[in-house]
Order: sequence, then structure tokens, then C-alpha cells
Amino acid sequence: MRLFKIKGGIHPDGRKELAENEKIEQMPLPTLMRIPLKQHTGAPANPIVAKGDMVKKGQVMALSRGAVSATIHAPTSGRIIAIGRFVAPHASGLPEPTITLRPDGEDEWDTLPPPLDPFETDPDTLANRIAEAGVVGLGGAAFPAAVKLNLRNRTELHTLIINAAECEPYITCDDRLMRERAEEIIDGVAIICHTIGVKKALIGVEKNKPEAIKALKKQVAKQDRYDIKVIEVPTRYPTGFAKHLVQILTGLEVPARALTAEVGVIVHNVATTFAIQQAVRFGRPLISRIVTVSGEMITRKGNFEVPIGTPISHIIEHCGGFIDEPEKLLLGGSMMGDPVSSTRAPIIKGSNGILALGRKETSQKPIMPCIRCTSCVAACPCGLMPYEMAARIKADELESAVDIGLRDCIACGSCSFVCPANIPLVQYFNYAKGSLTAKQRAAHKQEETKRLVQFHDERMEKIKKEKQAAMARMKAERAAKKRLKEHEEAAKAKTATPEEASSAPKSEKVRAEA
Repeated sequence: MRLFKIKGGIHPDGRKELAENEKIEQMPLPTLMRIPLKQHTGAPANPIVAKGDMVKKGQVMALSRGAVSATIHAPTSGRIIAIGRFVAPHASGLPEPTITLRPDGEDEWDTLPPPLDPFETDPDTLANRIAEAGVVGLGGAAFPAAVKLNLRNRTELHTLIINAAECEPYITCDDRLMRERAEEIIDGVAIICHTIGVKKALIGVEKNKPEAIKALKKQVAKQDRYDIKVIEVPTRYPTGFAKHLVQILTGLEVPARALTAEVGVIVHNVATTFAIQQAVRFGRPLISRIVTVSGEMITRKGNFEVPIGTPISHIIEHCGGFIDEPEKLLLGGSMMGDPVSSTRAPIIKGSNGILALGRKETSQKPIMPCIRCTSCVAACPCGLMPYEMAARIKADELESAVDIGLRDCIACGSCSFVCPANIPLVQYFNYAKGSLTAKQRAAHKQEETKRLVQFHDERMEKIKKEKQAAMARMKAERAAKKRLKEHEEAAKAKTATPEEASSAPKSEKVRAEA
């Protein structure tokens, strides 16, 4: 099959040999588990459990909220001991709404939904089952899988692409998953094809995973329901970005800030595909994921199936701790991973690795002035000018940086990797994006405040007018009642007999005589 070229890209040292031959091992349960309510793109889930509740493995603890969100399930059985804010597994370390669960050690399953025959079930039912299982993209973006599947109702699709490139250095969790669970993955590919209504599927795997490629091809040969091909793609970072993989495999270029569905292609990560198969065939929700633990400073490297909510500290302890204090401790790969702000933070659905890197793996060199060599331009897979964007950001011209492509940067780090001046370009871009987002939020908050003040003023003015109108009505009603009473008294006085007139009150006699 013909492959198409993409612009840019780099060839960092993969370092996958540290963990690629370690089979998937089940991680034991910790004493406490922290399950964040936002483990996905979109709105946080809405908790439906309370402190003190007993839950079983797989039980729904929080429901998806809004059009883009994901349901959260209990990773094991136990008692809810708190619902509050706890440190989140991202660089800021800021606390987020979290459910704290104390496992009871029984690991008892809740009653799961009945298995479905995917090829005898309509696509809407399948998409609903996948949404109920809380399945999100496990390649990093954590976009709710069912939302992506439902794009079939908005656009005409022709190809499913399974992203099995796993281009991040050190990370081998998808590689091991393909080697050990290839049958379930290919079944998942067929299920997705049926759900989105396409006949063709391409599985893109980097050439540095020969055992995984062999395992997948063996299972593809056993099915004839769909046209599924396993394609070896060049070992090059960042081949695993969805839009670049689409271009490599199909030649179709996805417009900036557009979805791949707009060119007729849906992309799912290989681990997501496995999770979808488990949800449909067995009713199992997404409550664990495969995590690679690697780096020179960790005692025991490996790939572990980790229950969602397991603290990073528990995983490090299970792997024998650190050989020496790591120069960097990252959650994710060495190119795009976030520094671990606290080892108390939990593993979430989008976590694919923990790296404890030594000095040799993180050689820090002094930052020098930019020499305008344009190495970053050649390396950028999005065709941007990183050095020019960085210069504008340093001058605090953030909107100007947007004009030349800041919003299109995927923060892959290729520019920083090749920069001979050791300028942390991607940090500039992340800072600028964060600053712009903060400004937009502040502007939105200001506009919302103005709207609320205006609404308040209009409401108070309306209330004032309603009160004035009510007072006027009451005054008019009192006047009318008074006139009516006087009219009745006058009429009564005119028709009264002499005896009635003599017995009438003096005031009435006076009025009658008048």
C-alpha cells in the first residue's frame, strides 16, 4: 500500500527496549483510590454517590453531563469516604472534584449490562452502550468515544483508522496490548466499522513493533467481514498524531482546527478499540488501563494494568521505588509528558506512562540566543514558524503569534528537540495558549458580569414598575369601593321609611337630609 509523506518530524531515541518485552502485569489495589470527576475532554461528570456509600466494581459513581462528557465507574468495590477536591494528575497540580474510595479487598463486581451481539445490534444502541461504559480516547486526548462514533450522523464516512503508531519514546503499553490481546482488538475494529457504517479499516503501526504487527495480521486473516489492513508506517515522531496519520495512510489533509470526520475518516486509538470491544461484548466499563513504567531511575520497568484512581506513589512503590532521585518524573512520554507535581495524584483514563528519568536522559544545556537557523521550521509537522512565534510571544504580542499559527501548534516538542540554542520553544507556546485562554475566560467573565448586571437592572426596573402598577390598581380599587359604598348608602337613604330613617346613624340622617 502506498504511504504519503508528511512535513517535518524527528527521530528521538525511542528507548522502548527498557519495557517492550515486559508482559502486562496486574497492579494490586492500593489502600485508597482517588477518582477525578473530569478524566476526559468536556464537562466533569456529575456524582450520584454520597460519602459513606458502599459501591461495587463497575458501579456508576458519576454520570456524564452535557453533550461532551463521560461516565465514571468504581474501579473496585469499597466505601466512599469523601467527595471533594484533590490534587489532579497534570502539571499545575491544582485540585479538582474527586471521589475518594477505600477498597474493601473483595473486588466484587456490580451487575453488568448484558452482552450484545454487535453485528445484530443497531449503531445507536452500540454507541449508547459505549457511552454508558465511560469509554474515552486512550491515546491522550481522552475525547468521549461515543461522541466521535456519532459523527456518522453528521458526515459521510468512508474509512476507519486505528492509531497504533505509539510514537512517544519509552511508552510501550499499546505495543504490549497488541501482542497479547490482538484478537479482541480486531474484533473491536469490526465493531467500530459496523457502528460508523464503513467497510474499510486501516491499522497504522510503526515499524519498530514487529511482534505487534505479526499478531494483528494473524487475527486479521481470520476474519472476512470487513476490509481490514495492518499498515507499517515509518518510525518517526509525531506519526501518532491523528491528522498526520490520516495523511500518511490516505493522503488526505485535514484542515486546521477541523475534525478528521470532515474528510470522511474516523480515528480511534488501539487501546480505545480494545475498551470498546470489552464494553460491547461483556458490558465492562472503562475502569483500568495499561500503563508503562520506565526510565533509568525506576528499579523495575514494565507494563501494568492499573485500576483508574491508583496513586502514582503506589505504582512507584510496587516497581521497587527509585534507584536514585530522578532528574525528571513525568506522567506520559518524554516528549509530551507532564511533570508530576505530586505522587499522590492518581492515574486517570488518559494516563499511559510514568517515567523516572536520570541526568543522562534529560541532559540540560544552557539556553542561548536564537540564531535563525530555521531547524525548528524544518522539524515542525504542522508547517509553522516556531522561532517567529516565540519571538512574538517574548514581546508579549500573543495575538500576533495567533495570526501566524499558534492555535495550530500541537505542542509535540519537535521544535524544542532540534533547537541548537536549546530554547524551550514549546514552553513558550504552552504559556501563550494558557495566557490567551485566561484572557478569554476573563473577557467572558466580564461580559457575563455585564449581562447579569444588565439583567438585574432590567429585572429591578420591571419589579418597580409592577409595584407601581399594583399600587395604582389598589388605589383605584379602594376609590371605586368607596364610591360604590357611598352610592349604595345614598340609594338606601332615598328609599328608607321614616322609621328606618329615624333609626339610621346620625351621619346617615345628615347625608339623607342633605
